[in-house]
Amino acid sequence: MAKPFDTKRYAVKPGKPVKLKDWNPAECRLSFRDSVLDAKLLAEKSDQLDKLQDLLYAEHKHKILIVLQGMDASGKDGTIRHVFNSVDPLGVHVASFKAPTEAELNHDYLWRIHSQVPGKGEIVIFNRSHYEDVLIVPVHGWITPEECGNRYRQINEFERLLSDSGTTIIKCFLYISKDEQKTRFEERLVDPEKHWKFRLGDLEERKLWKKYMQAYEGALAATSSKWAPWYVIPANSKTERNLVISSLLVHTLEKLNMRYPEPEEDLSNVVVE
Repeated sequence: MAKPFDTKRYAVKPGKPVKLKDWNPAECRLSFRDSVLDAKLLAEKSDQLDKLQDLLYAEHKHKILIVLQGMDASGKDGTIRHVFNSVDPLGVHVASFKAPTEAELNHDYLWRIHSQVPGKGEIVIFNRSHYEDVLIVPVHGWITPEECGNRYRQINEFERLLSDSGTTIIKCFLYISKDEQKTRFEERLVDPEKHWKFRLGDLEERKLWKKYMQAYEGALAATSSKWAPWYVIPANSKTERNLVISSLLVHTLEKLNMRYPEPEEDLSNVVVE
């Protein structure tokens, strides 16, 4: 039997300061810590999500934007792979945002983002996002605190536009501890099949861990809103991470009260011979 799911446990309250110490990245509240039971529960969530995504696509009314942010090795790729492994790829799209190209740098920082947002009936997953421009950039001192504050405001207005246009926004910060990141980096060094994931620059960014946590606290506090809430997802456990995000998505989609559309023609007397 699935454990009760409370979105408030993970939600960042709009307009309130954020201290990440108030969340535990190693929390295992939904997981049974039993591989068989957890696999069964994940399968149930995947089945629910598959049916809701089919309904979303058929109704062709709502748009779903999922933002995944987190430190290197926090599990953004793994979340996409495991949470969405059963859904129909026809209505799901993943947008990954890396360092901007020259063409993208010639526009405002939200230009490349807006072109990737979902259309009606779609789920779009941002693997990293516009939040890189209020995380990496200020940590390295490439913009001033005043400029960062302006970007917070612009992002809130941008997300309000999306919300007013029918987009449901779910923003997930995959929260891992520094020790857990160390473990995952070491696994990449040991396993030749994971060497491609490792970059020496990741170690330089790791040295800035404290600054990054402060940047996340600032961004979460400034941009968690009623129309685009942030959720802090405990991600030291990959199983717990997947269960929390799956449960959050199912909960959010069920609240939309979606219905399959009526057929355009009367089918009551149709016979297929």
